[in-house]
Amino acid sequence: MVNHHFAKKEMFDIKIAFICTEMLPVPPLRGGAIQVLIHGVTPHLSQNHDLTIFCITDPDLPNREIVNGVEYIRVPRENYVFNIGQELSKKQADKEYYDVIHVFNRPRDVLIYKTAMPKSRFVLSLHNEMFKEKKISTEMGNLVVRAMDKIMSISEYIGTTITSRFPLAKSKVKAVYSGIDLKKYKPIWSEEAQNLRRELRQKYGVEDKKVILFVGRLSAVKGPDLLLQAMKQVLKKHPNSALVIIGSKWFSDDRIDDYGLKLRQLAEELGENKVIFTGFVPPSEIPAHFLVGDLFVCSSQWQEPLARVHYEAMGAGLPVITTNRGGNAEIINHLHNGILIDDYANFEAFADAISYLLSNEKEAHSIAKAGREFVESNFGFEHVAKRLEDLYVSAMKKKKS
Repeated sequence: MVNHHFAKKEMFDIKIAFICTEMLPVPPLRGGAIQVLIHGVTPHLSQNHDLTIFCITDPDLPNREIVNGVEYIRVPRENYVFNIGQELSKKQADKEYYDVIHVFNRPRDVLIYKTAMPKSRFVLSLHNEMFKEKKISTEMGNLVVRAMDKIMSISEYIGTTITSRFPLAKSKVKAVYSGIDLKKYKPIWSEEAQNLRRELRQKYGVEDKKVILFVGRLSAVKGPDLLLQAMKQVLKKHPNSALVIIGSKWFSDDRIDDYGLKLRQLAEELGENKVIFTGFVPPSEIPAHFLVGDLFVCSSQWQEPLARVHYEAMGAGLPVITTNRGGNAEIINHLHNGILIDDYANFEAFADAISYLLSNEKEAHSIAKAGREFVESNFGFEHVAKRLEDLYVSAMKKKKS
């Protein structure tokens, strides 16, 4: 298939460096939304551009490698920023420059990188509220905003968290939503998905049940306890339903903390085989695991930047229920491609929304279809890569201040 977004004749070669956060490696062996995004856009951007990815070392990955023309430079987590600054300085000394350096979610580090390679254009992307007072001082925030050529926000909501405090950023901020690999996410009604769906539902003992799916970290801000409380009511109307909870307290960490114990106690109260905890599922298996569900619920309580699970659930052809928090509502048109819950701290609101979809299969299917179409048209990684490329081109056109 020809990728029309990247017709060679329209392109020119940009030398791009991605500087990932110091939390998890790329490729995303251990998860992480930023790592998944980087890995997703890499094959599309590297078709026409030179791409180098800086990230942390990992025992399962070499410190340096070139894969499909993309250079990976992995440095230890200790002194991470200093180490990358040194790598940039070395390149600068050898008269090697990046046209664009894209720093992910670490505003306080960009000035060090800019000192190391001052000729490059800098793009900072924000995936959380990194410009809050407790995270960055007014002085430092102003310096960073001035130093950036463009600032990418993962949602309009995250954009407002910087522009409300630093109005100078308004002309630089642009929302670029994340996405998914559409080839990996098959809608549950497709033939390819059916066998996998059957196998996984059998594995978890839910083959004959209506499955409500939660995918995410097991922490209070994600709200899975509310879903467990909601299930008490859902089971009265729909005794043949079950809740499948996919995730652990932190990426690839299956230890159970106090909150995890609380969740398991709530689950026990619902009776046997009503709640299944899968534990941590490796990122490579996540697309298949969405096929276990009949509907998906994001119960986030915090001002969510915009959780990528929404794209994943829509990609898998599941009707989506989500809270009207942070950026979540930006991609949900209520009752068209999902259900928005305003009363987000009330478990009864979740119970009502879940029961509504379970009782109205035709409407649930129509919401699921609209969600899949929406993602296919806007949120494949090829769409995200094109939007990033446009941002880099516009950063390069900007006059140097």
